Parts: sequence; C-alpha cells; structure tokens
Amino acid sequence: MVDRKVDYLLIGGGLACANCARWLREEGAPGEILLVGREPDPPYNRPNCSKGYLRGQESREEPLFRPNEWWDEQDIELLTRTSVTGLDLQARTAKLSTKEEVEFDQALIATGANVRRLNVDGCELEQIHYLRTLGNADAIREGVADAEEVVLIGGSYIGCEVAASLTLMGKNCTIVMQEQATLERGFGVHAGRHFQELLEAHGVRVHGGDELEHFEGHGRVAKVVTRRGLELAADAVVIGAGVTPDVQLAQRAGLQIGEHGGVRCSSRLESSVPGVYAAGDICEDDSVVHGGAPLRIEHWDVAFNHGKTAALNMLGHDVPHEEVPYFFSVLGDWGELEYVGPAHDWDEEIVRGSMHAGAFTNWYLKDGAVKAALTVGRPDDLDQARRLLVDGVVLDQAQRAALGDPDADLASVAR
Repeated sequence: MVDRKVDYLLIGGGLACANCARWLREEGAPGEILLVGREPDPPYNRPNCSKGYLRGQESREEPLFRPNEWWDEQDIELLTRTSVTGLDLQARTAKLSTKEEVEFDQALIATGANVRRLNVDGCELEQIHYLRTLGNADAIREGVADAEEVVLIGGSYIGCEVAASLTLMGKNCTIVMQEQATLERGFGVHAGRHFQELLEAHGVRVHGGDELEHFEGHGRVAKVVTRRGLELAADAVVIGAGVTPDVQLAQRAGLQIGEHGGVRCSSRLESSVPGVYAAGDICEDDSVVHGGAPLRIEHWDVAFNHGKTAALNMLGHDVPHEEVPYFFSVLGDWGELEYVGPAHDWDEEIVRGSMHAGAFTNWYLKDGAVKAALTVGRPDDLDQARRLLVDGVVLDQAQRAALGDPDADLASVAR
C-alpha cells in the first residue's frame, strides 16, 4: 500500500532535477512535483565548490539554484537528506529512505556521480580530501587553514581549479599527474601546456608523467610519494581522480545501461522504460554532434540543459536534446576557458589568434571536419563552432585556413 501519489518524481538533488522542476512549472505542468535529494543542501551549482565558495568569497546561499523560498512559491516539494532506495518501474513506485512509498506517473533519474577514491597505503590519513559537494569544500577550506604545502593529485579540472584557488589563498600548491601537461586528456598537449604555463607562472609546481605511489604520516598526512620516487611535503592533499556515474538505483530497477556506463536514453532522454527519463552525469543519450552515437558527459551545463529537455518531454512536447555540449573552467582570476565538443580524437589542430597573447581558439578536426573548439578570450567564436559541429561538414583548404585567420569571417565558413 503506497503512502501517496505524485505526478512527477525527480530523483537526485542536483542541477538536472532542479531545472526540470523549474521547466515543468514554467510550462504549466499541473499536479504534484516531488524532488528527492540525498545532500543536506537544496540543489546548487556545483562548479562553485572549487572556485569562489572554496575561497570563502561566497556565502552558503550564493551557489543555490534558487532561494529557499522559491520551492514553496512554485509548489515543488523538496526533500533533502533523503534517498530513493528502490524503484519498481512496473508498479511505478519508489521507496524512500524515510520508509515512505510513493507512487508516480513519470520520473527523472539524475543521481549524478561519485568521486573515484584511490586505495593506496596511507589513504586513511587525515587531511586527504576529495571535492564533490559544498561540505567537501568546507572541509578543504578548514583543513588548509594552517597548511603551507598542499599537493593536488590529478591534472584535470578539479586539480587545476583547486590549485588556483588555494594558491590565491596563500598556499604552496603542487600538482602530481599522469598526463604530460595539465588538461591534456581533453585538450591535447599543445593547449594543455598553455594552461600549465599559466599555473606555473603563478607559483603552482607541476610534476607530469608521474602518479601517486602512497601517502606517509602519523595520523595526518605529511608526505606524498610518487611512482618516480618524488617525496613531496604535504600538510593537506586534494585528490581529483575523476568520478563514476551513480547508476546503482537505475540498474537495480532494470534500466538499460549503455557502453559508457550511463543509463541508455533516446535523443528525448527517455530511458528503456517509457515515462522514465535520465539526465546529467548518468545520462547516455544520442549525441547531436557525434552522428547520434551514445554520449555521456559530466559537466554543469549539460546537466542544466538535460533538465529542460526532460521536462518538455514529460509534458509531451517530443523534442530531441539538441544542445551542443559546452564546458568551462576558471583558474582563479588568472584565466578561463570555454569549450564545445567533445572531440574523442582528432588529427589536426588549427589555432586562431595567439596562445602566447592569451586570446585564441584552438580548433580540433578529424578528417577535415570540426570536432571541437577550445577558446580563451574569444567567446564569439563558439557560436560558429557549434554550427560547424552540428553540420559536420568537411572543410576544404581555404575554409581550414579561415579557421586560423583572426580576420576571416567565421560565419562564411559555418555556412
């Protein structure tokens, strides 16, 4: 016997569910909306955790998706500190950690991702941190208050952004990473070197082509030892070793899981069960820029736009998700990047502008077609990049030359 019934059950306390709830109401959805999230905070913008909030420049309220009173104003029931422990998709019921059982008509599953934890000797020592939530950011800020030396494990977004933030807070930061250059896995060595040099110019030390061997210390971490034998003093450590999609609930419910580890969805973000949708980090949908091939992305902007598409399709609008994936990163107040793609591989890079001057767009091509674009200080290039990505047109020599000419009209290439 169920305890109650709702029209829309949104599972996950992040941005995808929050934006879905918003668009359901903005599009006039009647009925009850229940959003269930396991975190203690209402939905918030997770990128703030490594930037202004980490540095103590933002209040707890500033990262929130909407002010606390907004949820009541929109007649959206928000349950924090609550998990969905089981789903029966045939009966359309969900069991909550509160012991309540809820029946629903349609559901969105957006359970996000969990940090990948490293299991090495010394990993149980104090002052070894991971960053995923506002609470994690609080712990890092408090943990480094009296620290001088901080070691970052990993050279991707988290490692670089946290290194920049902590350096601005007066800490000596060192990055240890497997890559030869920071952010190399997404952007290649050439662009990666640009960002590494930016970090190094502000005092961040970078050790590439290496990896963590173990930690040392007595109760609290004191040293990081690498595979190549480096011994780095560490008053605190922040690990950015990636995340894994949290699909356990979806798997137990019998939803199809795709080749990239996410819930396999159509271009409408509908799962293998009609009326049940997925969004955000766990959603593996038909990519608008990869010929309809399955794609799963872990980024703020993708989750945000997934929420809107899911809401519209819950309301019967039958719209494909056509937003080109967009990424951004901010390195303290030293620089920021924007990127559309992603390019899984490429055989040509064309630079428009100057990396040395800090204003450029790096185009990634495969067999003559644009597969991604990374820009610093040239945001107007992204609109044309999106068109080129969606069209997938093979560019001739003159068009490729125009990509690299800051004075050429990109609109003519995109046409």
